[in-house]
Amino acid sequence: MSMNGAESLVHTLLGSGVDTCFANPGTSEMHFVAALDRVKGMRCVLGLFEGVVTGAADGYARVAGKPAATLLHCGPGLGNALANLHNGRRSNTMMVNCVGDQATYHRPLDAPLTADTEGWARGVSGWVRTSTRAAHVGADVAVAVQAARTSPGQIATLILPSDTCWDAGGEVARPLPVPEAPTVSPHVITECARVLRGNEKTMILLGNAALEADTLADAHRIAAATGAGLLASGGTRRTARGRGRHPINRVPYPVDQSVAAFKDVKHVILVGALKPVIFFAYPNKPGTPVPDDATVHVLTRPEHDQAAALAALADELGAPKVPPPAYGAKKQPARGAITTENFAQSLAALMPENAIIADESITFGRAFYPNTHDAPPHDWMNVGGGAIGGGMPLATGAAVAASGRRVINLEADGSAMYTVQALWTQAREKLDVTTVIFSNRKYAILLHELANVGANPGRTALDMLDLGNPDLDFVRLANGMGVEGARADTMEKFNDLFAASVARPGPFLIELVI
Repeated sequence: MSMNGAESLVHTLLGSGVDTCFANPGTSEMHFVAALDRVKGMRCVLGLFEGVVTGAADGYARVAGKPAATLLHCGPGLGNALANLHNGRRSNTMMVNCVGDQATYHRPLDAPLTADTEGWARGVSGWVRTSTRAAHVGADVAVAVQAARTSPGQIATLILPSDTCWDAGGEVARPLPVPEAPTVSPHVITECARVLRGNEKTMILLGNAALEADTLADAHRIAAATGAGLLASGGTRRTARGRGRHPINRVPYPVDQSVAAFKDVKHVILVGALKPVIFFAYPNKPGTPVPDDATVHVLTRPEHDQAAALAALADELGAPKVPPPAYGAKKQPARGAITTENFAQSLAALMPENAIIADESITFGRAFYPNTHDAPPHDWMNVGGGAIGGGMPLATGAAVAASGRRVINLEADGSAMYTVQALWTQAREKLDVTTVIFSNRKYAILLHELANVGANPGRTALDMLDLGNPDLDFVRLANGMGVEGARADTMEKFNDLFAASVARPGPFLIELVI
């Protein structure tokens, strides 16, 4: 019995090392769904909204170090997924999107779900292709996986008209070799060493794989030997942090703080990072924190081998190894009023070793990152592209990839409502996720933005930034999706709930009233 296109799709994904699929399928994908029954080995995780699907695939890849597949329904399903595909693209995430489409012969009839699927995909993908025959699907999948895994990682979108899945003649393709990350030339190493040996103030900006533990250690060798500053890009894909590791702060989000971080800097050396920019334009404010008279040097682009380049630069400078900071006694949980600093103290005191933080805490979370350098060893992930609703799916995908590790989702209440369906997936999959909702019942960041642009808001404007009347009840929302939850309005209550949640299996939600 001959194989159809959908079966060749699943076989080729598995053969190429893709064994997890986050899915929200529809009619045009039913043959793919049926193939998942006949071809064993794919873990299928259902999301109730396409933004959960793509955000979870983002979190999965960051932790697993390999892509997941997604299964989306036609152009509108892809449209629902675009915000977290944008976040994934900005984080250089590996992902293979499988998007169903109208049958090749049905598309000219312009049925209701017909859309410019390729056009929508191009803005969030590094590689896009539409399969046209069942016999081509396997080969197209193999190229998609290769593209997704090419350094520094990218989103590959394969559009599959339904007849290419149900037609016979599918052929399994062999996995394709993944190109090695390119290395920089010795001349670049020498030139950056020359800059660092000078007497002008220099900032080294790290991104992507430059934020792994061993690579950070080499960056600290360089900084200690030359007096250069170190910062990480604002939206970090994954940073190794905690005791026994070398700390690094990020470029601040607020424009004035960001500009202050680069004050008097004459040279900026980019290591797997792009030149920093301010998130938005503001009247009479600069578009980048880098001073106009500073020179920007590129040690490595994001696709380069960051570890090799930093090790070579440290050796060129003769920089000795620098031990991580020797922190004192472990912090004790904070007590009393709920403040951003107190929360950071309790988080550092109570998080388990090897935890994964998925951070979309927005305004209330500004003190979390700088005040948790001395926490137990952990990984920290941010929403890379700034599109709201990335945190809960990011935590969900990370938990799928990291069995045995606790994932802690730090989530603003307004952002949570974009993809709150992720809680249902966490319950269904019994994922070890502790979600902390910072419930201030307002879009607090937008209140800051009103001030930043010099607006003078009245009642109508303020009402649009208010999440009360009625108040959201996250404990009941979580319960309705199968996740146990509780509310805390003091640090003591939070400490007890959090400590219990990270010691038990499965998901738990804490609504922290701030």
